[in-house]
Amino acid sequence: MYSFFKWVLAAALGVALGAVQAQTVTAAADTRIALKSALAAAWQRSVAAREAGAQQRGADAARTAADALWARPPALELGRREGRSSASGQNETDLGLAWPLWLPGQRSARQTTAELQTQLAQEQMRALQLRLAGELRELAWGLRLLQAELAQAQAQQQVLQALADDVARRVRAGDLARADAMAARAELLAAQAQLQEATQRLAEARARWQVLTGQALDPDTAEPEAPGDAMLGESHPELALAQRRLAFSRSRLELVQHSRRDAPELSVGYRQEQSPSSSAQNSLGVKLRLPLGTQDRYLPLEAAALGELEVAETTAQRLREQLAAALETARLALRSAEARREAERERADLLQERAGLLRRAFAAGELALPELLRALNTASQAQAARTRQEAALGLARARYQQALGWLP
Repeated sequence: MYSFFKWVLAAALGVALGAVQAQTVTAAADTRIALKSALAAAWQRSVAAREAGAQQRGADAARTAADALWARPPALELGRREGRSSASGQNETDLGLAWPLWLPGQRSARQTTAELQTQLAQEQMRALQLRLAGELRELAWGLRLLQAELAQAQAQQQVLQALADDVARRVRAGDLARADAMAARAELLAAQAQLQEATQRLAEARARWQVLTGQALDPDTAEPEAPGDAMLGESHPELALAQRRLAFSRSRLELVQHSRRDAPELSVGYRQEQSPSSSAQNSLGVKLRLPLGTQDRYLPLEAAALGELEVAETTAQRLREQLAAALETARLALRSAEARREAERERADLLQERAGLLRRAFAAGELALPELLRALNTASQAQAARTRQEAALGLARARYQQALGWLP
């Protein structure tokens, strides 16, 4: 009967790890938030959202100004002149309105610039959201790894607790020496210390997640898998932002070229002249003011616009090369992570099976305790490496999607 109990105990130790991990995953599935929802929550809390909102409001204001009927705000002109000579005593009152006019092509150029500024603000928002998504993905998969390590530590602690209890019974029965009980107890204490450390690291990571997203729920890292041969598209938020900046710089140069001088002014005035010797005389007048353009003011503006355009062109070209290189690096890292995952999985299965065989040998009295402890430790390390590699593969997939410019 006692031998049968030992055999049942050894079998139970063999399935403890899988059971604890399955329970942990099932419990966590009910308290998780999708990355898409987490991104929306983090975006509402971020400084980048306020920056994007300010840029959008600035673009709206620029578009409103470009749609106005005047190049600058109109001006009201008032004048009063009183005669100094008592003989004539003539007084004059002037009332006028100055209306700044658009230069040829200037208004359409400004409207184009304002429209591109609106599009630029939208692309800037998408790029900022992508950067925030990258931060979320890194933190989410870090949490996933720490959760798996905690499950592994819990399973290892349960295995060693059962082993320590079995050894203690066999010591009391006289089958094993007291030194074996001490060794089993020492391994159990080490596992308990690792469990406490894993619990603390997970709590710290959850605190960082909550600060970033404002959510107490753990992240659900499931995302549609990207094809391994996906290519860099023009819809990539960073690339689209660079292209919008380039178009915006071109429009600013065109606007400068259509603004070589100040806006002309059309003035409409009313004058009333009154003297003691005659009745009041009223008149209307129209005046057109044409400012002359000078190169000393125009050339610096054009040089600055040309410089901005050249920087935007070079930035867009370099960014495309950098994004393509980052995508290829992420693709290679993903393939490498898949290969390492398979190797670690096979290694962990082999060492777990070996540990099960040695547990049965120890239960039958055919193996010394130190050999069993070494086998259990090796199997635990292999299982931990497998867990880390599973998380590393998930992170590699997330980084590949990030390199493609995909939002959750």
